[in-house]
Amino acid sequence: MAASERSMDQQVDTSSSSFLQKFRLYETRSNFYMIGRDKNRTFWKVLKLDRTEQTELNFRQDTTPYTEAECFETLRRIHEGNRSSGGLKFVTTCYGIIGFIRFLGPYYMLIITKRRKLGEICGHTVYGVAKSRIVTIPHASVLSNVAYSKDEKRYKRLLCSVDLTKDFFFSYSYHIMHSLQRNLTNNAEGHSYYESMFVWNEYLTRRIRNSPKDCMWTVALVYGFFKQVKLSVSEKNFRLTLIARRSRHYAGTRYLKRGVNEKGRVANDVETEQIVYEDGHPVRISSVVQNRGSIPLFWSQDTSRLNIKPDIILSGKDPNFEATKLHFENLARRYGNPIIVLNLIKTREKRPRETILRVEFANAIKFINKGLSKEERLRPLHWDLHKHSRKKGTNVLAILGRLATYALNLTGVFYCQLTPDGFQNSAGECSTTDEIASDSLVEKNGNDTTVLQKGVLRTNCIDCLDRTNVAQYAYGLVAFGRQLHALGLTESATVDLDNPLAEDLMGIYEMMGDTLALQYGGSAAHNKIFCERRGQWKAATQSQELFRTLQRYYSNAYMDAEKQDAINLFLGYFQPQQDKPALWELGSDQHYNAARFLASSVPEISRSTMKRSLSESSILSEGSTVAGRHGLGEKDDEVKGVSDSAPEIKTAMIAGSFSAPPATLEDIGLEDILESDCFCNDDRHGGGDQCTCAAFDMDWVSSSGASCEDESYGRSTVVRSFETIPESTKIESEICVINTEREEVTTVEGEGIYGIPQGYVRWVMDEEEGHF
Repeated sequence: MAASERSMDQQVDTSSSSFLQKFRLYETRSNFYMIGRDKNRTFWKVLKLDRTEQTELNFRQDTTPYTEAECFETLRRIHEGNRSSGGLKFVTTCYGIIGFIRFLGPYYMLIITKRRKLGEICGHTVYGVAKSRIVTIPHASVLSNVAYSKDEKRYKRLLCSVDLTKDFFFSYSYHIMHSLQRNLTNNAEGHSYYESMFVWNEYLTRRIRNSPKDCMWTVALVYGFFKQVKLSVSEKNFRLTLIARRSRHYAGTRYLKRGVNEKGRVANDVETEQIVYEDGHPVRISSVVQNRGSIPLFWSQDTSRLNIKPDIILSGKDPNFEATKLHFENLARRYGNPIIVLNLIKTREKRPRETILRVEFANAIKFINKGLSKEERLRPLHWDLHKHSRKKGTNVLAILGRLATYALNLTGVFYCQLTPDGFQNSAGECSTTDEIASDSLVEKNGNDTTVLQKGVLRTNCIDCLDRTNVAQYAYGLVAFGRQLHALGLTESATVDLDNPLAEDLMGIYEMMGDTLALQYGGSAAHNKIFCERRGQWKAATQSQELFRTLQRYYSNAYMDAEKQDAINLFLGYFQPQQDKPALWELGSDQHYNAARFLASSVPEISRSTMKRSLSESSILSEGSTVAGRHGLGEKDDEVKGVSDSAPEIKTAMIAGSFSAPPATLEDIGLEDILESDCFCNDDRHGGGDQCTCAAFDMDWVSSSGASCEDESYGRSTVVRSFETIPESTKIESEICVINTEREEVTTVEGEGIYGIPQGYVRWVMDEEEGHF
C-alpha cells in the first residue's frame, strides 16, 4: 500500500519530537541509500546520495515517512531495478552522519558505526563515538586519478588522525551543545544549534543542513569532556554530571594557539557545566556554568625544540584592546553580567614572562571598564596561585573556596523543577529539548521557583590547564553545596573539603583536567595540589610531575604541528584546492595567525605602563559594529601608570574550609586577602573616566627589585565600588617599575629522579606552570 493511500490512523507521527537514531546504509552502482528510523520503529525515512558525480555532492531526502513494511518494499524495488548492475547491497549499520568533506578529489561521508552510552540528562541519553568510518561517495568506476594521488591520501590520513572515539559526544534529543539553563529557557530552530561555537562538525554538515528536517540525518558533535556518576547523601541518590565543551573557534594546540584573535575569540576556550539532579516526579535539577580561556591579548610563544620554556611575545597590534573588548562582549551575550575574571598567573619571576601578560591584562581590564556602566563592569581578581601554593600552611583550596563564594554570590546557580510532562510525552517517551523549553519549564507550586544564573566566572592562568583546573574545582565544590541544598538533599548549603562528596567531586574534576590538558597541551594535567590533598607520597608526585612536563614538551615540540593541521582540516579552516600550496607546505599555524602581525619581537617594558606600537590595521573586519547593550565604549586615552588594575589577593589565616554562603565580601573574609579593587565609584569619580586604578602585590615589588618611580605620576586613590563596603575604605599605592633584567638560573649539583641533574629538575619544576 502506498504511503499516500494510508488511512488517518495509519499516518506516522513525524512531529518535532521525532528523531532518527539508527541507520542502515545500502549501495547500488549509482546511488547510496541511507535508511533511518526512530527509536521505537514508528517511522522510517530514506536519503539518497548520487554516486555518479566525481566532485559534486548531490543528495535528495524522500519527504515521505514510511512504515517498516513500506520501507522494505521500497528497498526490494530498488534491488530489482538495479539487478543488472549488481543490485542493492548492504554496507553497514550506523548511528548518524558526522558530515561530508572533500579534499582534491571526491566527497567522503563520515559516519558513526558504533556508539557507547555516557549518561543521560532527564531521560535524554548522551552517547560517545565508539567507532567511525569514512565512506567514499562516488563509485570507483567514475573516480579520477586525483582520488588516488599522494596528496589526496595524505589529506585523508590527516583527517583520520582526528580520533573521534576520544572525547566527542552527542545526543539525539537533547541539545548537548547548550547549557541546561539555555535549553530550558530558549527554543533552538533545527539547524541553528549547529552554529553553536561548541559543535565541532558544523563545517562538515553545512552541505546537508539546507532545512531543519535535513538535520535528522546528522548528529551534532561536541568535543571536550562528559562524565556522569551516581552518588548518595543521607541515603538519597542523585546524579552528578560534569560537562566540558571546547570551542571550535580559534581551536588548536598549546603553543600554536595563544591569546585572542581579531574576532575576540580566545584559545583553549572551554565552558564547564556542573549538573545535579535527583530522579523523581517532579524532577528537581540544578546547574552552574563557568568558563576558562586564554588571556585575551595578542600574544604568542614560538615552539622550540631547544627551549622548554619559550619566551612570551606580546604584540602591540591592538593598543585600544578592541579584540579584548569583543571577547568580553561575547561573554556578556552568552552569560549576562557580571563577568568575574579570576587571573591566577604569577606576580614575581626572575625572568619576566607571565608578569608581562599580567600587567597588560590588568591595563586592558581597566581600559575597558572606563567605558562601561557600573553594572556591566568586569570584576577582576588577581591571585598568584603559584606563589601561595608554595607557602607552608597555606590552604589554597580554602582561599579559592572563599573566592568562589564571592563569585557565586554575584552570579547564582540555575535551579528549576520539571513537571512529569516536562520530560515525557503522552507516549511516555522523552520529549525533545525544544518541547521541554516551550511546554513545561517550571513547577510553580509552593516555594519552588526558577532561579537563573546571571553572569559567569572566567578563570585563566597561562595555559588555562593546571592552575585553572584547581580553581574550577574549588568553584564547583562551593556550587555543589548550594545545588544539593536547593534540591533538598542537604540541610547545609556547604560541602566541606573533608566530606567524601568533596573527594568524589575532586576525582571527576581531576579527570576533566587530564582530558582537557591532553587535548590542548599534550599531557595529563599537573595535579600537585590534588595529590597533596590525597596525601600522596611527595617523591611519587614529583616523579609524576616531571614526567608530564617532559611529555608535554615532546608533544609541543614534535607533534603539535601535524595535530594543528588535522584540526584545521576537520574544522574547515583550511580547504585544499588544486594548484594551491598543500597544508603541510605552509608555515606554522602560529606564524600565519599571530607572528605576522607582530610589530616588534618583545615590547620594551621599562615601566609599568606598556609601550605599544601602533596597530598595523584595524582588527575589526569591515562593517563590524559593537553589539548593543553589551557594547564597550571606545576611549582614545591610554592607560597610564598601572601595574595592576584589579585586586591582588594575599594569603591570610583561614579558619575552616568552606563557610556558609554569605552575601558580602566582608562576611566571607575577602577583605583581609584583597589588597585593592579596580572598580571605580561613579558618583565619586564622575562616571569613572577620571579614575586611575592601581593594585599590586607588595611582595612582588620588594622581591623583584622594583622600585617606585621618581617621576611626577602622583598617587591614585582606589575606592571599592561594592555597595557592601564603606566608601571611606581607601587604598593608596605607588606606581612601580617592573624589573626586566634577566637573571641566570642557578644550577644545583647532583642528580635527581630518573638520573636527571637536580639543577635541571628544579629549573623545570620551579617554573613549569603546572607545578604551581
